[in-house]
Amino acid sequence: MTISTPTQEKLNVTPPLKPDWPVIAFMVAVHAAVLLVFVPGTFSWAAVGVALFLHWVTGGLGITLGLHRLVTHRSFEVPKWLEYILVFFGTLSCQGGPIDWVGLHRAHHLHSDQTADPHDATKGFWWSHMMWLMYHSHAEIDIPRFTKDIADDGFYQFCQKYLFPIQVALGVLLYFVGEAVAPGLGWSFVVWGIFVRLVVVYHCTWFVNSATHKFGYRTYDSKDSSTNCWWVALTTYGEGWHNNHHAFQYSARHGLQWWEIDLTWMTIQLLQFLGIASNIKLPKPEEI
Repeated sequence: MTISTPTQEKLNVTPPLKPDWPVIAFMVAVHAAVLLVFVPGTFSWAAVGVALFLHWVTGGLGITLGLHRLVTHRSFEVPKWLEYILVFFGTLSCQGGPIDWVGLHRAHHLHSDQTADPHDATKGFWWSHMMWLMYHSHAEIDIPRFTKDIADDGFYQFCQKYLFPIQVALGVLLYFVGEAVAPGLGWSFVVWGIFVRLVVVYHCTWFVNSATHKFGYRTYDSKDSSTNCWWVALTTYGEGWHNNHHAFQYSARHGLQWWEIDLTWMTIQLLQFLGIASNIKLPKPEEI
């Protein structure tokens, strides 16, 4: 019989999670700022239009097309100038610097639904949705190991370092654009174009981590809990076909059936038609 020593027993105890107070404070502040929509004078249909447009630019072109399918998985290639534009759009989503974003997502795929997964879905819906961000649970992930292809790139380093000032600059720009459209419209553009848009894009992105590991159907045995969830696909420009993605991580197309609408794949097809996108990776027909 093997007897565990006190030292061994101590090593087997999971240490308590340490809250990441700066991130918690930021998230609370951004979510609370959404309440400004109830302040008289902050609503306008023009501002709603700005928020919807920036949702597509930052969440669709920036996160889904740029940081995810292009940079993280290298599902296709574009000229460097376009890659930088898409990475900048992704930086405007304020979901961490692009180097960290790519590194964490690559770690997620390597350890999906395991302890080393930064947003391990086996720990519950809310953990994988947003609570993982509130703790230093992913501090030990070796980001440089997963980002050797972009870590030394000066533009990526710039976006990583100036993530918050870039967001502030966008807010200032929106204010002056709003005032140029009509006096008094500036703050409306800021409230909707920054705070409302950030929160909506946050939760749309987070649903890929949480809802698409809980709700929907599974077409492939991807060795994890990933699912295809139609309503997440609609709000994330095709990212909700998550089981397909985990089965074929390299694929530029996530909606593999005719009814699985994938707006980002349509965008890639448009870029290919224009001669901008090349080396597009897809599963073989017999695999689908």
